[in-house]
Formats: sequence, structure tokens, C-alpha cells
Amino acid sequence: MPITLPETLPAFDVLSREGVMVMSPERAARQDIRPIRIGLLNLMPKKIQTENQFARLIGATPLQIDLSLIRMSEHQTRNTAAEHMETFYRPFSEVEASGEKFDGLIITGAPIEHLPFEEVTYWDELRRVFDWTQTHVHSTFGVCWGGMAMIYHFHGVKKHMLDHKAFGCFRHRNLCPTSPYLRGFSDDFVIPVSRWTEIRQPEVDATPALRTLLGSEEVGPCLIEDPGHRALYIFNHFEYDSDTLKQEYDRDVANGTPINVPLNYYPEDDPSRPPLNRWRSHAHLLYGNWINEIYQTTPYRLEEIGA
Repeated sequence: MPITLPETLPAFDVLSREGVMVMSPERAARQDIRPIRIGLLNLMPKKIQTENQFARLIGATPLQIDLSLIRMSEHQTRNTAAEHMETFYRPFSEVEASGEKFDGLIITGAPIEHLPFEEVTYWDELRRVFDWTQTHVHSTFGVCWGGMAMIYHFHGVKKHMLDHKAFGCFRHRNLCPTSPYLRGFSDDFVIPVSRWTEIRQPEVDATPALRTLLGSEEVGPCLIEDPGHRALYIFNHFEYDSDTLKQEYDRDVANGTPINVPLNYYPEDDPSRPPLNRWRSHAHLLYGNWINEIYQTTPYRLEEIGA
């Protein structure tokens, strides 16, 4: 089944060419089925790239997905055309005022790791988003900085600065094979990592309400389940394209920013060779399992979400 996207959204053509099933809202309205409503609160500078990445994953399931793009109300992006933002995005304040509800919400990362949460210009509104999810969203997925912000807001688990950037493809272990979110997962696999901060496992273990599902001896916890808040927090990047780490590396090299070659990413760690994608299958498994769990547990009547 397809994901519903406006035909003029760049992701519509991108995913169509890749073989992902996409459908216009007009066509979806003629189907006698309730689509799963997923919101994407996009905090990343490159909005279109991030839209494509997440739409690709949640659009690969057998269910019809209605994707809504959301932005912070007052924060203005400098990296995406104003026309694109005006056409496809709604500010959170408008979504909040409408009273509408969502089966799922993805909150992306943001390149502001060096700032204390309280110093982020939209922190107060983002805290309002987190609290709003408890009454208007069935399941929330916080990604990278977004996940760190959520786990800090709900549980006081802090992020810690690293001495050097965790950058590359790191091996992770499946710590909870019976979790429905890890259905089909291998015991051992790689995930792209790109961050200057970390969440520490002992601090997660000190919070009984949390359960670590994926973790790494090198870069710590990766995926944490928070059943009490109907949330998942992931600190690494299953959604990354094959060349996303390369783009980040090339950018830093061009800017003269000190950066190591991303670990275990290029063949033989040689940046002149094209990288290989070794995480795509697990990326589809994770987001497909999340969508399936939403489908199995969300109320049929949207207005009952949060009740």
C-alpha cells in the first residue's frame, strides 16, 4: 500500500522513481480505508532531504500512510526555500489549535547539540509538543537530538558532550530480540552515527520506565523504548541515505573543519571509493515494525487517540 503525498512535493517524484508506492490525496480519498496518519516534525536544515529519507521508510509498508509535514511556529529555516515551507508545512501552533490527532509522530534531530536544551530558541514550544503528544499522538519516534530532547524532558536523562565526534558506521547489538519493534532483526548489524553527544547507559538503567533495545559497546545506547509515554528514542541514523555521511565529511573537509574519515563506512576507509549501504534492510525493518505496531494498536476512530 502507498504513502499519500502531494504530487508537487519533491519526495513524490523521488520515491516514485525508486519504486515506492505513492498516491495523491485525491486518489487516496476515493479508497474506502482509513490511512495511518503520521506527522513529521522536521527540525533539520535540509528539509527536503529529510522528507525523502523518512517518507522512503514509512512508505514501504503494506499500509496507506497520510504524511503531514510540521515545523516549529516561530523558527525560520535558512536552508530551504520559503515557498517550499509555505506550500507543504504547517506550524505546530496551527496543528495544536486544530485539535487534530495523529497515529504517529516523528521528531527529527537538529544540528544544535552543543547548546543546552534550555538555550534552544524554540525549547519552550518543543516541550509543549512533547506534552501534546500524550493526548494527540498514539506513538512518537524521537530521532537523534529529537530523541535526546524527549528523554530529557520526560525523564531528566541528560546528554553528554563527547571528546570527539562519533562518526561512521558502528556495530550494534540486538538487546531485546522479542521486542515487536525488532522483529526480523539480526543479532549484530551496523548503523550510521553522526553526533557530538551521547546518552549514557547507566543513567538509562537508573530509570526503570525505560528499556534499551539496541546498543553498542563503542557508542552506547541507540534505541530506547518508553512505554509509559508511548515513545521510542533513537540516537543514530537508520534513515540516512548511502551518501549522507559522505556529504557531511566532504562539507567539513571543504570548510576546513577538523574531521576524521567516517569509521567503517568507505571500503578500506578510502574516501575516494563509493561507500556501501549496509543498514538499509534494518532501517526498513525498524520503521516497518513501528508502523505495524501503530496499526495493530491505534484506535480506529482518530478522536479516541489519547483518551
